[in-house]
Amino acid sequence: MQEKIYPTPNGPIHYWIGGTATGGDPLSAPELIFLPGLTADHRLFDRQVEYFEPKCRLFVWDAPGHAASYPFAFSFTLKDKARWLDEILRLEGYGRPVIVGQSMGGYLGQMYAQLFPDKLCGFVSIDSAPLRREYYTAFELWLLKRMEPVYRHYPWKTLLRQGSTGVATSEYGRALMRSMMMTYDDDQRRYAALAGHGYRMLADAVEARLPYEMSRHMSLLICGTNDRAGSCIRYNKAWHRKSGIPIHWIKGAGHNSNTDAPDEVNQIIDRFVASCIQHR
Repeated sequence: MQEKIYPTPNGPIHYWIGGTATGGDPLSAPELIFLPGLTADHRLFDRQVEYFEPKCRLFVWDAPGHAASYPFAFSFTLKDKARWLDEILRLEGYGRPVIVGQSMGGYLGQMYAQLFPDKLCGFVSIDSAPLRREYYTAFELWLLKRMEPVYRHYPWKTLLRQGSTGVATSEYGRALMRSMMMTYDDDQRRYAALAGHGYRMLADAVEARLPYEMSRHMSLLICGTNDRAGSCIRYNKAWHRKSGIPIHWIKGAGHNSNTDAPDEVNQIIDRFVASCIQHR
C-alpha cells in the first residue's frame, strides 16, 4: 500500500492506496474504500487489506484529525469529510467503489451516498448505525454533544483499558485497539477533542434530517452479537427491520467485528462485492 497526503484548509489527510489493479485498468477489478471508526486509524482494516489486496483496488485512510492526519482543525462537518473523500477518490481515479465503513466510517459512507448517490457501487456498514433522525432519542443526541469533557477528565489508564476491551472480544482486536489508542498516550486533550468533535459532528448530521436513503439491494449491515458500544445492536435491529437491508450477525464479536472475526467478515464482504459488480 502506498501512502499519500492530500492537503485541505484544515490540515493534511494521509491515505493509502494499493491492490493488484493499481496502475492498471480501473474497470478490471472491484474498488474497496475502507473507512475506520472514531479514534481508530487505517490499521483497523489490516486483515481486510491483506485479504483483498491481491484482487481489488483498495483505499484506506487516517480520517481527518486521526493518527497521521494531524494537526487538523476540528471545524469541519460530516459533509466536509465526505467531500474531501470524494476529492481524493476522483484524484486517484476511483470509479464506482464499494464503501466499507466501521462505526463512524459507516456514518461517513451514508453521508457520501447522500451527496454522491450515483458514485457508489455498494455500501457495507460494520457496527455502525443509521443517520436518519427517527432512530435516535432526544437524550441520545443531547449526550453526543457533551462527550468531550468526559473523555478529557476520565483517568487515561482506565479509558485505555476500557476503550480497548470494550470494543473487541478477541485478543487481536483488543491489542490492535490499544495500539491505536496509544497514538494519543501523551496527549489526552487531543484524544478528547477528537472524540468530542466526532460525536458532535454525528449529532449535527442526524439533526440535519436528510433522507439518507440507502438501497437495500446495494447495502449490507454487519454487526457483532457482543457489540456493547452505545445502542449499536438496537440501532441495527431497527435499521434492518425498517429498511429491509440484509444483516449479518457475527457471533461473539464486539464493536470492531472485522478484527474479532476477520475471516468471516472478509468472506461476507467478498460475496457482497461480487454481487455488486454483477449489477453495476
